[in-house]
Amino acid sequence: VQLQASGGGLVQAEGSLRLSCAASGRTFSAYSVGWFRQAPGKEREFVAAISRSGIMTYYTDSVKGRFTISRDNAKNTMYLQMNSLKPEDTAVYYCAARTSVVYSTRPQDYDYWGQGTLVTVSS
Repeated sequence: VQLQASGGGLVQAEGSLRLSCAASGRTFSAYSVGWFRQAPGKEREFVAAISRSGIMTYYTDSVKGRFTISRDNAKNTMYLQMNSLKPEDTAVYYCAARTSVVYSTRPQDYDYWGQGTLVTVSS
């Protein structure tokens, strides 16, 4: 599967952005998918994941209550709605997919990656 992330940009603190990840290739619903982010000088970190059906979602503590992950398997697309953004959310955001039914917070467990989209939150 090929992944294409989009939707990043510059936003003021407390603002909102919606990231999209479009998939092509094999059946999108066969993959558990997630979002990761990497800030300058830091390791890539888990943000959120969603099960193949979209029923189960998982978030890192720092984004709970502010970010919402979702997917539309009919459109082969995953989303990350980000509200109440903070300067510390500034990073390149990557979407990723894995064939396992079980979600993972570890980047090395994901088989496919999008190219990343930059989110910059100004104070």
